Amino acid sequence: MWLLAAFILIPLIEIGLFIQVGGAIGLWPTLLIVVLTAIVGTSLVRSQGAAAMSDLRRSMNELRDPSEPLANGAMILAAGLLLLTPGFFTDAVGLSLLIPGVRRYIFREARKRIRVQTFTYGTATHGAGTIDPRGPRPRPGARGDVIEGEAEEVETGPRDPRAPRSGWETRND
Repeated sequence: MWLLAAFILIPLIEIGLFIQVGGAIGLWPTLLIVVLTAIVGTSLVRSQGAAAMSDLRRSMNELRDPSEPLANGAMILAAGLLLLTPGFFTDAVGLSLLIPGVRRYIFREARKRIRVQTFTYGTATHGAGTIDPRGPRPRPGARGDVIEGEAEEVETGPRDPRAPRSGWETRND
């Protein structure tokens, strides 16, 4: 229901703002402002998006909780979409999402409702003990050509001779 209200209210707000601003400063200055906010917003989104991507990569490499960098990236993406949408209201909301303090506030409020209990990166689980970020190391005394692994033997019934072979089966005929 709230999404329907947004689809109805936002265009109405934008039309009202266009009429008010256009009546105050004229048509061409109004259109120029809309185009300039799209250009400036796009460059801000590019620079902040690159910084957010770097922060996300760093948190993953350090095995930290990536939820804040992911949320920042999502808000920067939303800001870019809003800035590319013509209008004064959407530009104001988009520009406000590019302010780091606003993003931190939104993240804090969202975090009150959403909680990350655990996350997995590769085979390492955050909070499961000491994890070497360089990856697994060979056991002392292990040879270099030994690959450790786990296997599970599965018993199967007689094979249907009409079924296609998988390539992993051995032929006894």
